[in-house]
Amino acid sequence: MSKVFLIDTNYKPLNPIHPAQARQFLRNGKAAIHKQFPFTLILKESCLEVDVKPLRLKIDPGAKFTGIALVNDKSGEVVFAAELQHRGFAIRDSLTSRRQLRRSRRNRKTRYRKPRFLNRTRPKGWLPPSLQSRVENIKAWVKRLQKVANITAISFELVRFDMQLMRNPEIQGKEYQQGALAGYETREYLLEKWGRECAYCGAKDVPLEIEHIHPKSKGGSNSITNLTLSCHKCNTKKGTQDIKDFLKGSSRLEKILKQAKKPLADAAAVNMTRNALFATLKETGLPIETGSGGLTKFNRCQQNLPKTHWLDACCVGKSTPILKVKGIKPLSIIANGHGTRQSCRTDKYGFPSRYVPRFKFVQGFQTGDIVKAVVTKGKKIGTYTGRVAVRSSGSFNISTKNGLVQGISHKYCKHIHRKDGYNYAT
Repeated sequence: MSKVFLIDTNYKPLNPIHPAQARQFLRNGKAAIHKQFPFTLILKESCLEVDVKPLRLKIDPGAKFTGIALVNDKSGEVVFAAELQHRGFAIRDSLTSRRQLRRSRRNRKTRYRKPRFLNRTRPKGWLPPSLQSRVENIKAWVKRLQKVANITAISFELVRFDMQLMRNPEIQGKEYQQGALAGYETREYLLEKWGRECAYCGAKDVPLEIEHIHPKSKGGSNSITNLTLSCHKCNTKKGTQDIKDFLKGSSRLEKILKQAKKPLADAAAVNMTRNALFATLKETGLPIETGSGGLTKFNRCQQNLPKTHWLDACCVGKSTPILKVKGIKPLSIIANGHGTRQSCRTDKYGFPSRYVPRFKFVQGFQTGDIVKAVVTKGKKIGTYTGRVAVRSSGSFNISTKNGLVQGISHKYCKHIHRKDGYNYAT
């Protein structure tokens, strides 16, 4: 079961406690709620020196989701788990939209002015905003967890896919090629690339085999661009046939040939940010253990654990012990950002359409705060918990699990968690 973080009166992290013990502390008035996400208690009176057990922070970075886990190396107990959802692709789409609007405006207003390229110098190690946001999200959560837990080491999946090894399987100097990890890197990459289904018939949830698109008997290579996944039935039926003969007249032929040449966007995003993320984690001063995606999958399969982002994080690195994951419920963290600096909203053509207030706070609340509203009268009697969107009139909208609730007065609202750029679901 997930533990509750506990800090003393001087804000120093203590050993995480069982939820039942946390409830007892609150009932007896010995502790108060310090933070809702992640749920943390603070003691009201100073305690004697206790032996605070060291914890290892494990991170499995991804393009869309990053798995985070806190593990006790000696006991194998998973203390905390979370899945962080990034907004990199949303940032990319917003930048693309802004660029298109700017370009069309230039054509309308200054038709004869040539666009200027390379007029801004980029610092060393610069990353596109869509990729930099992933690094900043992880950096922010490492700092937060350091404040509430005694983290003494970090395990980090530095290499998700070994592109060089997959393009040239005969490469030397890689010890895991001859060991139990042989093939894990390639298989994991293909599962991501081909959507975990048979490329020829689309079958899912069946054992999949690595298959050569252009048969080796006819000169095909072991390059990752010539490999796909198929079920046993299709693999046997295709045999040594050329794919053009096997899928002659099928609509899947063109799709497979196109997908084979297409790079994996998610893998590219992870590989581009890995060094920047590694440098960021080194700034913490903690010892860092690195591992590959193949090793992560090998550790997870050895313990018969299902594939989830937080369990992948638990299995990162060679130091992975026998894990105790029973009853763990990961915290879902969704990166929303801190809003926008636009002075007005625009329509789809880029023209101003509505006004944006200059002030952020209304009656002490701002858009993005997580609130609890207990409505006692009127048409909307009930209790609502969720992310609030403020209005200058004092009548707010609350996004709950069951949908959007409009027109809730600020008088019924009470803060649960101040806006921090993230939304949460347990």
